Order: sequence, then structure tokens, then C-alpha cells
Amino acid sequence: MVKTRIQRLLTGINRRMMKLIIALALIAYVASVWGNFVNMSRSIQENEEQKMEKKIEEVIAPLREKIQNLERSFTQKYPPVKFLSEKDRKRILITGGAGFVGSHLTDKLMMDGHEVTVVDNFFTGRKRNVEHWLGHENFELINHDVVEPLYIEVDQIYHLASPASPPNYMYNPIKTLKTNTIGTLNMLGLAKRVGARLLLASTSEVYGDPEVHPQSEEYWGHVNPIGPRACYDEGKRVAETMCYAYMKQEGVEVRVARIFNTFGPRMHMNDGRVVSNFILQALQGEQLTVYGSGEQTRAFQYVSDLVNGLVALMNSNVSSPVNLGNPQEHSILQFARLIKQLVGSGGEISFLSEAQDDPQRRKPDIRKAKLLLGWEPVVPLEEGLNKTIHYFRKELEHQANNQYIPKPKPARVKKGRLRLN
Repeated sequence: MVKTRIQRLLTGINRRMMKLIIALALIAYVASVWGNFVNMSRSIQENEEQKMEKKIEEVIAPLREKIQNLERSFTQKYPPVKFLSEKDRKRILITGGAGFVGSHLTDKLMMDGHEVTVVDNFFTGRKRNVEHWLGHENFELINHDVVEPLYIEVDQIYHLASPASPPNYMYNPIKTLKTNTIGTLNMLGLAKRVGARLLLASTSEVYGDPEVHPQSEEYWGHVNPIGPRACYDEGKRVAETMCYAYMKQEGVEVRVARIFNTFGPRMHMNDGRVVSNFILQALQGEQLTVYGSGEQTRAFQYVSDLVNGLVALMNSNVSSPVNLGNPQEHSILQFARLIKQLVGSGGEISFLSEAQDDPQRRKPDIRKAKLLLGWEPVVPLEEGLNKTIHYFRKELEHQANNQYIPKPKPARVKKGRLRLN
């Protein structure tokens, strides 16, 4: 009896144990399935998140790049600028400062540590010539025509404003005359008001078609006062007269630089000058056009030499006119052949009728600049030409991408037949 009860009790316990084991197994199975489900859900969620992140990155990447470009533009790196103390740093105005020569002068004065204000009406000047200084604390650019008065405080004025190539100054001769007369009067008036020293960028064209060779500062010139070039030639001659009238009557400090043919980067490719015409034609494989026999001579200086001469003259005690040019004389025909050789391409040299009032010989006597300024050109002709050719080649590539190919501007010529060399 007792034994039977014990057997029943053990049987009950076994059943309960079995149920418990089954229950535990079931719980373990459910837990395993749940775990797998959770892991699967987590994996799906992670994949979805990765896809979402990838899509967000695709949208944000261009925006991030634009923001980085903006940051770079705000943290622009300028050319190295020398630090000058307050007593040595000058406030300098350059009229025509966005032009060919003016922009190189701007570079030098900025890197020397001065405060530079460029005034230009962008008739021939270009903002891109000075854009690398935009935003610098020592630099200011003003869109202004010097024919209108200007009221600012400055210590020195480099008056370079005027179109300088024949096609440009012949395009609007009255405007050229106004710039060189009224514009010069306005700058002299400003110099008088603020006690500034003014340097006039005059020209070898004041000598006209010279009867004296080489041309010294004492030569009075041989100019046609009613010819097509007179608006520029006579405009500069009267500008010189105004400078010395203000010096004698009002005590204004003036400096006058008579600039001979200059070339270098930032020249307008289609401004009609000898250098730009020949280089452009050679790079495009076209005929190099020579006006007249090609025996007329010019003396070419590189722009950095001119800039050094202008700064030396401004800071000197020389108030009389000074020639700034290269005394090495070359015929136009020799020059055309040299450029063909350096470029390594180009068509034949063709001859057109001679331009009216085109000077036959041009060579500066620079003994005065050597003696009083310690200045003379140092950049060899071929070195300067190679730098200019490189610049023009880059400009052509840039303009080809914009579907614009410049053509040289012809000088005004007499009627005549074309002949080939």
C-alpha cells in the first residue's frame, strides 16, 4: 500500500518535471526565435539607416563642397605683403590702376606695404587684373571716371588714366582728350588740396615722328596737331604743361615719366599694339601683318622694368621729365621674325600700307634716368617675350572655352595693296 502510494507520488513528480522541462524548452525556443527576430529587425534597421545615410550624403556632398569654396573665398590668400610702420606707409592713389601698367604698379606698391586705392572706369582696364587684392585691408577699388572730381585723402598720385593703344584712343578721340586734360586738371586739383605728390604717366608720343635720334628729354618733338594720333599725343603734351603750371603757380610736387613702348602679361590681346598683334597672330597660325616697310624702329621694355622706374621717379627729387624705356632698338620686321621664332608657329609676314603719322624711329636716351634715378631696364627682351607669350597662350585657351577668339585690331591705314614677304 505504501509502495503503491510512493509509486504514484514519483509518477506525479515525473510528470511535473516533464512539464517543467517542456515549459523550459518552450521558453528557450521562444527566446531564441525572439532573439533572431530582434537581430533581424536590427539588421534591417541598420541597412535602412545606411541607405538613408548614403542618400543624405549624396545630397549634402555638393552643398559641403560649395560651403568649402565659400570658406576659401573668404580666407583668400594674398601675395606676400611687407609690413610698414605708420610713418613709412603711404596712402597711394593710382588712376587707371586696373589697366595693363597700372595693375602691375598696384602689385608692387601693395607688396611693398602701402595702402593703395585704384580708380578706374574700366574703359580699357579690367577688374580681373586686380581681383587678387579684393578684400585686402590695404586695397580699395573705386569705379570712377577721372573726368569727374574725386575727393579722397592721399599722399601720392600715380596718374595713369588714359587709353594708350592707337585703336583705343582713336575710338573716341574727344574722350581721350578729356581724360588727358580735364582728368589731369582734376588730379592736380586733388594733389593741391591734400598736399600730395603727383606723377604723370606721359608718353614717348610727345616726341611725335622725331627728327632727333635718340630722343632726349630736351627734344621738343615733331607732332601733327590735327592727325589721327593727335588726341593722344597733344593730350599728353598739354597734360605735361598743366603739371608744370601747377608746380610753378601752386607749388604742387610733380613728376613726369615719358614712357616708351612697354609689353608684358595683362596686355589686351586685341589692343592693336605691335607686341600683342604679332603674338596673337603667331599663336593662331595667321600671317603677321607689318604696316609699311617694317624698317621703322621701336624700343621695347618689359613691364616690371617700367614699374620700377615709375616708383624710383616718384620717390626722387627729379621734377623735370624723365624718359623710361629700353634703348635697344629693333625694326618692326626684326621683331616680327623674333616672335615667330619664339612662338614656333605663324604664317608668312605680310605688308600693309603704312599707318598715318606712324613714327619711323623711336629710341629713348635714358642717360638722365641712369644718372639721377640709378635706373635702367634689366629684363632681356626674349625673357620678357616668353613670359608674355605664355600669358597670351593661357588667355587663348581660356577664351576658346568661352567660344570667343580675339582678332588683332588694325591700325588706321592709307589705301594700298597687300604684298607678301
